[in-house]
Amino acid sequence: MKYINWRYWTFQIVGWGLWFAFGVYSNLVVYKEFFDRLFTNPTNEKQTLLQIQNAQYKFLVASAITFICAIAITHIFRLCLKKIKWLDLPINKLFSVFIIVAFTSGIALHFGSDFFEQKFNVSLDEYRNHIRIQGAENKEKEAGITINNYKDTTNKQIVAINNEIKKTTGLYRNDKGKWVIPNRSQLTTILFTILLTALWFLIYIVWHYVGRSRTDQMAQIRLETTVKELELKTIKAHINPHFIFNSLNSIRALVDENPERARGAITELSNLLRSSMQAEKNETVTLEKELKIVEDYLALEKIRFEDRLQVSLHIDEDTLDQLVPPMMVQILVENAIKHGISKQINGGTIAIYSDFVMDHYQLKIINTGTLIPSVDSDGFGLKSTEDRLKLLFGKNANFTILQATPNTVQVTVNLPIKINI
Repeated sequence: MKYINWRYWTFQIVGWGLWFAFGVYSNLVVYKEFFDRLFTNPTNEKQTLLQIQNAQYKFLVASAITFICAIAITHIFRLCLKKIKWLDLPINKLFSVFIIVAFTSGIALHFGSDFFEQKFNVSLDEYRNHIRIQGAENKEKEAGITINNYKDTTNKQIVAINNEIKKTTGLYRNDKGKWVIPNRSQLTTILFTILLTALWFLIYIVWHYVGRSRTDQMAQIRLETTVKELELKTIKAHINPHFIFNSLNSIRALVDENPERARGAITELSNLLRSSMQAEKNETVTLEKELKIVEDYLALEKIRFEDRLQVSLHIDEDTLDQLVPPMMVQILVENAIKHGISKQINGGTIAIYSDFVMDHYQLKIINTGTLIPSVDSDGFGLKSTEDRLKLLFGKNANFTILQATPNTVQVTVNLPIKINI
């Protein structure tokens, strides 16, 4: 079944219908007395009434024909616009198309409606001109002049009467005694029709441009959202293999030395993997859940570093409900151990601070080590964290890494305050 654009047809019928109603109201209500005077026959009131009714009938039929022609012609030209894919045209070409369409559709509407009016013998212009001639001839009779009097162009009284008739009816006789109907009224009607169709197409074009702009904006938002989701998934896809590889290395080193502890480490790793898989489903998790992952990870790393790894936690309990990107803290801790503590002969300390500072949440990780910009700032862990913060929070979050003291490196993450309710 073919799709019907009900909104378009509603606008078509309502729009041209209001124009039709305005014309009927203006001519048959506002200017009723003016037309009544044209039809007035002093000697026959019944004939006058019939003439008025006949004129009203012809006017309504002629207006209805114009109404139908307006809908048909604008619809045809609309189809032509769609055929040439006008929305894809550059603005200069579209302007030229608009001028051509408005002009040709206006001409087509004027002469098309005029053709059908004549076909049905309801041409209001011709009928009005006929009645005006009758009205003008009645005024001549009242003044007691005939056609022959107009030949005397020096007679000021005849000239004055002719001007008076022209003023009231729009008609006048030439020096040969023939009625002259100015063509200016028809030209005015044509120009008005062109302006009317130009307005129609202007509204149509602007409406679709605004609609397309809105659609493009929504498509852009959807595209950005899709890209954001894909980037997050890509980052997470890199996180898990990176984390698993380091964890398995720790367990492998433990298998021969302490099988019992290795079994416990495998359990810790399974807990980590389970938490990691659950974290994949969300863009953020509570800090409390994130710290459980970090504790399991640090327990595994303690197997490898033993006393060379010291951990210090400074967590404000009020921040445990703060939302953070999943595995973010674990990645930062892993980075601190890999690039900092593991490079120290005597190992070192890693301290985690969590607190609300002013109007934002602040996470700090301080570890023993020396910052090497070419390694630390470009590493996947830090880069992925920075990218995720940018994707999730935009300008509301920031990430910094610096050499806090000659022997310690500090990573600071500032996030907007978001509490899990």
